[in-house]
Amino acid sequence: MNCTCCDTGVLGRRGLLTGAAALGFLSGSARAATKPFRIDVHHHIAPPPWLAAVKAAKLDDLPMSNWTPEASLEDMEKGGIATAMTSPTRPQVGFLPAADAARVARESNEYARKLADDHPGRFGVFAMLPMPNIDESLKEIAYAFDVLKADGVGMMTDYGDKWLGYSEFQPVFDELNRRKAVVYTHPNTPNCCVNLARGVPDVAVEYGADTTRTIVNLIFSGASRRYPDISFIFSHGGGVLTAVAERLQIQMVTRPPFLGKITHDQVEHELNRFFYDTAQVSNAVTIEALAKLVPTSQIVFGSDFPYRTSAEHVSGLAKRFKGKVLHGIERDNAARILPGVRHA
Repeated sequence: MNCTCCDTGVLGRRGLLTGAAALGFLSGSARAATKPFRIDVHHHIAPPPWLAAVKAAKLDDLPMSNWTPEASLEDMEKGGIATAMTSPTRPQVGFLPAADAARVARESNEYARKLADDHPGRFGVFAMLPMPNIDESLKEIAYAFDVLKADGVGMMTDYGDKWLGYSEFQPVFDELNRRKAVVYTHPNTPNCCVNLARGVPDVAVEYGADTTRTIVNLIFSGASRRYPDISFIFSHGGGVLTAVAERLQIQMVTRPPFLGKITHDQVEHELNRFFYDTAQVSNAVTIEALAKLVPTSQIVFGSDFPYRTSAEHVSGLAKRFKGKVLHGIERDNAARILPGVRHA
């Protein structure tokens, strides 16, 4: 086996795996034990106003119902997390009427800001928007960034039967692009695909598919090229992106309706500028495939707490990456686009 892995920071399955991976894990463990340094971009909280609304609609589950700030801090200590970027998980507030969605989003964002203020440097804020309500979301963007000093916004990959590249959402993304915002996205289950396969929960397949669905929609609608100043973060390594990448790079650009409208290089450019978190993909082949598809500079640490732990993601990544590449994934890549936590 050749040693190109030494240049990329990606470890092969044989040869260097035992020695270098062990060293990577030890160095990561040592840093975690002395001073937390990682930035977790995929860390869920359950603000009381939001949790109450979710419970009333019978959309809650045990991890979100049992969440506490102390549980987050304990997990962060075990995983060497310096700063967790917080956001409620699905369904956020898309199930509520517009006025209620706006109220719950506002109160939840204020809760997230207070949590960050009460624990300086430990929490960042990805503000929740009352999507798909455009006017209410524009008001919340202004409040979140100008008053609460949010680090970005957290959005679902779809809202009912509309994905992020749809023209209906253009006013929201135009404003986020103007503000050069970070847009973290979390998978959702669209109206079309709830309980699609009998006995198979949506989390098994549909979440990954919907993440990729919104990526493809953003690229091939031309929306992502309209928003060059938005830093998009996609959960779970981009979902099933690595499995369908060749279709996007070749088949989609060489046949109607996109032949002559979008090129292979344009697809590559968009894929290579997006960011992808490690949540639920750091212990399987997905992360290695992702590192071959996009630059490792675009991979950022995510834990999916409280559904998974940060420590198990640290362990998985240390088996596959090393040195500057590993440190980039665990901190530096996110710090590039999150100036508010860069020096935390």
